[in-house]
Amino acid sequence: MRGYYSNSPPLPYCEVIVLSDYQHILIAADFSSHHQQVFDKAIDVAASNQAKLSLCHIVEDYPITDFAYEPMISVDIDMREELLKSAKKTMASMAKTLAIPTENQWIEFGNPRHDIVRLAQEHDVDLIVVGSHGRHGIKLLLGSTANAVLHHAQCDVLAVRLSE
Repeated sequence: MRGYYSNSPPLPYCEVIVLSDYQHILIAADFSSHHQQVFDKAIDVAASNQAKLSLCHIVEDYPITDFAYEPMISVDIDMREELLKSAKKTMASMAKTLAIPTENQWIEFGNPRHDIVRLAQEHDVDLIVVGSHGRHGIKLLLGSTANAVLHHAQCDVLAVRLSE
């Protein structure tokens, strides 16, 4: 077998070395139709490292514009509770398929760009697995959760390219 360049000498036999031993992997779930791709990658990495899996979902607090009263008001309390209730149901179903215990499931209301990173720090996570849509143009300009997590996390981040 030849090396990378055609004029280089053959490569010697070498052993594959795992660069990191991950102990705790956090899956940042967005509940999209592509979540299985992220789960599959996280399961593969967890199995090869014998790592513990955790699952989080951040319900984003989208402000509602109401110019009659205030320029921006947050999602009202009743709507917030319904969103959390629905998210908890979805989370429980996903966690069951991944065999993730309740104590390793975190669902919160907030900003995914910040709260995924915060949860990873609070729970000693050494790898965050998040989906990335690979957006371009104006969507990229507005920013993505995967990009924010990648640039602010203090641990490794695996951004799984999602096929549309």
